[in-house]
Amino acid sequence: MITPAYVAMMARYNAWQNGWVFAACDGLPDAARRQDRGLFFRTIHATLSHVLWGDHMWLARFTGGDIPAVPQRQSGSYVDDWDCLKAARSDTDAALSTWAATVGQDFLDADYSWYSGSAQARISRPMAQVVAHLFNHQTHHRGQVHAALTQAGHATQDTDLFYMEPA
Repeated sequence: MITPAYVAMMARYNAWQNGWVFAACDGLPDAARRQDRGLFFRTIHATLSHVLWGDHMWLARFTGGDIPAVPQRQSGSYVDDWDCLKAARSDTDAALSTWAATVGQDFLDADYSWYSGSAQARISRPMAQVVAHLFNHQTHHRGQVHAALTQAGHATQDTDLFYMEPA
């Protein structure tokens, strides 16, 4: 399904995209980042906080670390301070890249089971599907933020994967 090279590429892609998204959002006043824009998590800030929460949840599951102390339904306020959210995003992108460099094909070919608090059930899936979800989840919600920035009249950048410089 996917390879270690794909995992490394997607970690780079998401860090690249997060960089410009956060830079663009940094140009907004805090009230504009917290304005209800009809996104799934209502606001730009809450959406980006939720994505960070999801990344922390999956990284903890993959590495045996501590899962976030708040449930998914509160993930929009996981990191409430903008400067802390920016710093945590940068740190998490670095951690994802470091983790991605350790992923081998055996890891991706295995099955994975976890308890989902959101689904209130134990779930089992191929690890490759779960890892693909990690990156797809970021892309999905970041696309909502991209649309909100565009609607607000703020400059955005291309999101196509082929625009990313080769490693």
